Amino acid sequence: MHYDPIKRSLGNVFNRTPWLRRLFYNLLDLLLLRTWHVHRELRQWAQGRHDQPQNILDAGAGYGQYTYWLSGLSEKWQILAVDVKDEQVADSNNFFRQIGRRNVQFAVQDLVLYQQPNSFDLALSIDVMEHILEDVEVMTNLHASLKDGGMLIISTPSDQGGSDVHGADDASFIEEHVRDGYNIDEIQQKLRKAGFDRIEAMYSYGLPGQISWRLSMKWPILMLGVSKAFFILLPFYYLAVFPLCLVLNWLDSTSRHDSGTGLIVKAWK
Repeated sequence: MHYDPIKRSLGNVFNRTPWLRRLFYNLLDLLLLRTWHVHRELRQWAQGRHDQPQNILDAGAGYGQYTYWLSGLSEKWQILAVDVKDEQVADSNNFFRQIGRRNVQFAVQDLVLYQQPNSFDLALSIDVMEHILEDVEVMTNLHASLKDGGMLIISTPSDQGGSDVHGADDASFIEEHVRDGYNIDEIQQKLRKAGFDRIEAMYSYGLPGQISWRLSMKWPILMLGVSKAFFILLPFYYLAVFPLCLVLNWLDSTSRHDSGTGLIVKAWK
């Protein structure tokens, strides 16, 4: 399944007005389980920092939903959000100017090449590493770009069924992925190679999360891949599954998992 054309279609629908884009961000925050896990870690990082200037890098910002959420927590935080897609960066800069978030700037950058030494207190890499073959180079650049004591947060599929791969004969559900998922020890070894010396890794998308992902993401994406006409049916579909997905997301994000199809990794410089 090629995910990018579907993402572009969604972006075209919700980019029409700032109000629609805000609605889109709020829906993503509720439906995407990885957001529940990432927000939990960001809230912990933010404690005691709201009144302090902080420099944040959103590395591979995509739609910009994490930049939007973080920029609303403190006007003293300066956020640079980078992505390789020119049109997405231009759309995001226009949106953030329209809503008056002057502490945000989007820029076109290739993470394999981008480095801004000793500049950031926090860096995010949310569902990015599985798209980049040269992942150690990216991790090394992020390490160099952090200040001493700065933290990197990564969300990525694991090798325990991430990308919906459960056997040798399975192909990744998202064809843009260059790897199906990381072994939990492998990604820690790569981060150490990149220079990080303190690392915490945990599984996400345990059993509750896997059920929620199928209901809220996999099946709707498959429907949209068949025909854009399913956009008309999606609101009715989500009315039916939304309450259950919320419960499943809460269960997954408040539990520790011995295994899971996702990984949440924190690393400090």
